Amino acid sequence: MDIAHPRLQVERDPDKLALIFADAPESITYGQLVRRSDQAAQLFAQLGLQEGDTIAIFLENHICYPELCWAAKNSGLTYACVSSQSSVEDAAYILENCDARLLISSAALASSAVQLVNRGRADLQCLMVDGVCDGFQRYETLLAAQQPIPITGRQRGPSMLYSSGTTGRPKGVRTPPTNEPPEVAPPRLAMLRHHFRFAFDTVLLNPGPFYHAAPGRHMMSVQRLGGTVIGFQKFDAELALATIQKYRATHAVFVPTMLIRMLKLTAKIRAAYDVSSLRAVIHLAAPCPIAVKEAVIAWFGPIVEELYGGTESIGHTFINSQEWLAHKGSVGRPTSGCEIRILDESGKDLPLMQPGLIYMRNGRSFEYHKDAEKTRSVFVDGWANIGDVGYLDRDGYLYLTDRQSYMIISGGVNIYPQEAENVLYLHPAIADVAVIGVPNEEFGEEVKAVVQPKDPVTDPQRLEADIIAWCRARLSPIKCPRSVDFVDELPRNEAGKLVKRLVKDRYWRGRPSRLI
Repeated sequence: MDIAHPRLQVERDPDKLALIFADAPESITYGQLVRRSDQAAQLFAQLGLQEGDTIAIFLENHICYPELCWAAKNSGLTYACVSSQSSVEDAAYILENCDARLLISSAALASSAVQLVNRGRADLQCLMVDGVCDGFQRYETLLAAQQPIPITGRQRGPSMLYSSGTTGRPKGVRTPPTNEPPEVAPPRLAMLRHHFRFAFDTVLLNPGPFYHAAPGRHMMSVQRLGGTVIGFQKFDAELALATIQKYRATHAVFVPTMLIRMLKLTAKIRAAYDVSSLRAVIHLAAPCPIAVKEAVIAWFGPIVEELYGGTESIGHTFINSQEWLAHKGSVGRPTSGCEIRILDESGKDLPLMQPGLIYMRNGRSFEYHKDAEKTRSVFVDGWANIGDVGYLDRDGYLYLTDRQSYMIISGGVNIYPQEAENVLYLHPAIADVAVIGVPNEEFGEEVKAVVQPKDPVTDPQRLEADIIAWCRARLSPIKCPRSVDFVDELPRNEAGKLVKRLVKDRYWRGRPSRLI
């Protein structure tokens, strides 16, 4: 058993910082974190919550986020983390779907939170941090009335995280009960300690949204070991570098969009900050173009690590800089205990180097909450897929080619838009890009690029022709956009993932689309 918990760290150094915000004057020590999480656990019990019940956390990155998660974990409660960027419709769906008995939100999200209360069940209890409004009780007032006494005899409360909803309704990922106490860490901790060398002295730059699987799980893993986490209310490229220097960060977790934004800082700005304290620069959550990763390794050195997996946690791959330079474009090999197969749509194994659906297994199981049909659809003989397409090379390294749901079928030909996106990201006039399929009367779909330009466009026709030519010089014409539209901003969630369904909506609205 891997025994690790913030409570154990209080014995070492109660005044050590557990969480700091880089862009706000807020921090919390281990002594405060444990005290407040014990008070919150007592509050949950006073409100009538019992082991196995569910709470919903609908917060921006907030200083009290970890105390709520630890209080639920210590109480045997399931905690569903709701994206602070969710529409009211999606948040209401999650709140109902997860069977939450308690909603915790904040004054910053009050306008949405009140709508959720009005649409929620009559027995839903509601707490608000930083303020109060109709339908909510003030969290801080109720918390102060509780004794900091640990809840004992409970199993470890699990998270129930929801998919990003980039292609449809968010899906709640529920894992079976473990029957282990909160002090026993999940297997994930040993995996992260092994690959990223998390330890008591870790200082983790963690600018992603805490509601998302990777930032939230990395935060809690580091806090189990007594390290310090540095959060952001909103990512800023230069501030990230300044924060690494200020706190001598040892580890940093980014999504590729963040890396691209840092690379686009001038060489003078990047050189102005000392980042030599870093032992590992970790990236995850979305594919990273090869040229971007080459530039990141050239900048930070051979300390760049990549993690591939999903909220479902049915398998992970890892790759370090040396391996990646020998297998460019790969997301790595499976970690110990994980196996990978590549299957076609009929469930048959595909040969090496041939793309198909990625199936993984590691001895764990999960279900999509209240969606037995969806759960059945992703499993084949105990192997599961999460919708990604890729292939294995002869050395056992995995390469991603795209999401299954993003595939474009034009004239019967399957086109995965990630290839074109990887090429277009490097065009000097492009800040962000989405390649999608749009209606075509003859071919069913055709390829279009929707571009967020780096600077105002003075001659859109000329820039469109230049972008198409750029792509055709690097890919076969069938994979390249036939047209380009320009937008002020592409919709990305806080985790850096492109919400492609919102890009496609304007082109498919009113049409019977086979795409989600």
